[in-house]
Amino acid sequence: MAGARSVACVLLSPWPLAHVQRQHPGVPVAVLGEDRRVRQACADARAAGVRPGMREAAALSRCPELHAAVVPAPEAQAVWAELLEQLYARFSDRVEGREAGRAFLTLGAAGARDLAAALHAPAGLAASREVALLAALRAPPGELRTVPAGDAAEQAVLRTTPLAQLDALGVPPAALERLHFLGVRQLGDLMAWSAAQREAFLGVDVGRRLNRFLAGERSALVDRYRPGQVLAADLTFGAPLMDATQVDAALRDLTGDLMTALRGRVAATLTVQADTLGGRLEATRQLKWPLDAAGMARVAGLALHGTGVLALGLDRLGVQLGGLAHPARMVGLWAGAAELEVTKALLARFPDGLVRVEWLDPWAYATDAQYAWVDWLTGEVRARDLTPRPHWTPRPAARREQAVQRVLAFFEGA
Repeated sequence: MAGARSVACVLLSPWPLAHVQRQHPGVPVAVLGEDRRVRQACADARAAGVRPGMREAAALSRCPELHAAVVPAPEAQAVWAELLEQLYARFSDRVEGREAGRAFLTLGAAGARDLAAALHAPAGLAASREVALLAALRAPPGELRTVPAGDAAEQAVLRTTPLAQLDALGVPPAALERLHFLGVRQLGDLMAWSAAQREAFLGVDVGRRLNRFLAGERSALVDRYRPGQVLAADLTFGAPLMDATQVDAALRDLTGDLMTALRGRVAATLTVQADTLGGRLEATRQLKWPLDAAGMARVAGLALHGTGVLALGLDRLGVQLGGLAHPARMVGLWAGAAELEVTKALLARFPDGLVRVEWLDPWAYATDAQYAWVDWLTGEVRARDLTPRPHWTPRPAARREQAVQRVLAFFEGA
């Protein structure tokens, strides 16, 4: 298996805690919630007495060298997307990371071993994603656990899988507690049950999924990674920049370049990176659609000024956009009344059964001012329960068009 390319799984979960650990290696760290209570703590912090639910002051009293930080969800997602870009550039062209903290790659044994050492994270290598994940759960940090290809080797690993790791196969925690109460300690005990017994005890959905896995149904493919999920632009200054006006001008230049690079796409997060004498500071904010350069520059400026980094002086300023996607709009169930025979049959039997969407103002804040339901054939406005039809004033362009039509109708004698 050394020369073959198999599926590698690397675990960096829980991801917010792993992100803080990567920023402060060798120091006990903890992740705080918005209420300044400990959500997650590393092994060193837990050994010192830090427990989830503690207040920040209590955690610092137990572990004075503790580094506690609040990691907003947009920042964690943006950093995870940046890490996937690095994995794509350095290790493989097939990378998947739909769940933050868990990445799958198509790699050989040597590359997987280098990946585990580089990230100092547990990694597993197998012929399928599921087995690679189970192998990674049993690997120590920074090391690779390999499951040789072959049914006998996989069965030996599966039988000794602890009960607590079955959540990776979709078994809910409540079912794991009931299994533990029955004396089930590993997957081998469940393999002795019949398929009907597993479905009856775990439920139809969970039981069928587990039965298919035990019957040999595996996911052996990793989708090809699409680069460009993170757009970045940066400026390096010859002297430390401390003037807010100059910083705002630099942000306008950076966001203007990013708007050009978006090419009609939308972004979910914006991350500002500032390099100073004291190191790099980052701030991430969520973006709302529609996007424009002025609004993006304002969001970036608010995020940067909120960190108070200008007092240190900026040596480099960078802006990143993450969560890129193409906007889409569905205006109806079918394109037209003559497209499908089923449409004709439906309208012949139920003339009022279909409606279409007429867009009034896509940029309006209120839903009932954005669109209206109209009859499929006549185009008349039809009030629906989903969007009650109140009386609203048409847009200026619509009012102008109505006035023009009335004047034309008058001169035409209508």
